[in-house]
Amino acid sequence: MMAARRLTLALTTLGGLLLLTAAAALFVGSAPVSPRAVLSVLGGEKREGIEAVVVLSLRLPRIAVALLAGGTLAVAGVAFQALTRNPLADPAILGVASGAAFGVVVGQLFGLGSDLVAAVGLSAFAFAGAMVAAGAVYAIAATDGRLPIQTLLLTGVIVGLFFSAAITVVISLLDFNRLGGVIHWLLGNLAPVSAGSLAVFAALAALGVWLVLGRARELNLLALGEESALQLGVDAERLKRRIFLGASLLTSSVVAFAGPIGFVGLIVPHLLRGLLGPDNRLLVPAALLGGGVFLLLADTLARTIVAPAELSVGVITAFCGAPFFVYLLRMRYRGVP
Repeated sequence: MMAARRLTLALTTLGGLLLLTAAAALFVGSAPVSPRAVLSVLGGEKREGIEAVVVLSLRLPRIAVALLAGGTLAVAGVAFQALTRNPLADPAILGVASGAAFGVVVGQLFGLGSDLVAAVGLSAFAFAGAMVAAGAVYAIAATDGRLPIQTLLLTGVIVGLFFSAAITVVISLLDFNRLGGVIHWLLGNLAPVSAGSLAVFAALAALGVWLVLGRARELNLLALGEESALQLGVDAERLKRRIFLGASLLTSSVVAFAGPIGFVGLIVPHLLRGLLGPDNRLLVPAALLGGGVFLLLADTLARTIVAPAELSVGVITAFCGAPFFVYLLRMRYRGVP
């Protein structure tokens, strides 16, 4: 009962923050749209003109992508941290995001565009790249079933650098006219996507969240160690395969539609873990909302701080995440849990 009340309180609070953040993002931007015009468009009184285009075709879809991508990345971070029993695990740090990005760039090399069929194809390429990268990190770093923090982080960096170099090679083969768009995407880009592509994104994210959330209780038991988890009836190997699959699917879906955006899966789970504790039954649904709030705030800042120009949201999350990661790493070496 206590856990249920805490979950209800956390989701209610985060849901309120999400609604407030989304509402604020609707009124903020480089385009001069008055609050009254925004309300008129949302109320259906104005369906034509520049205001309607900005609100309905630009801001609303972008808010939807930000909320979906942020929540997905945060859940992936919770999953990887629980799987490796390492609080510094993150899709970007482990090289999984770079692997997914390599898959997407390869898909673009084959001419996949932005329609519905291409969205499914790019998602498949991204997922394949993420699985290869995550599998490589796990195979190299694992020692007798354990994942030492130093080995894990170093392996993740090396695998990420390898796929970054591979991306550079593939980019050199792309048509020059497409190069600018690919570079912008590689920095993390929350540009609006079509309704069909957004539906594919949401479906993949929902599947990944289900794979993780459905085994949240077993993840709590896995934190006690694999032998203890086995004694409590948990099939550790099957659980790890499922979480591995779910976290890779979550990461690849974001990369396919928004580019490689780093550190969301590191910052949000840590902040929520400090407030809610280590129970994954609370962390996973809370991360889904909290990640959306965080990335939407970052994107709103990215598109307004240098208006009418625009920063990539990946730049903002990197500025937030890099010092946060250093702080966590120093606390870890000092023995602070």
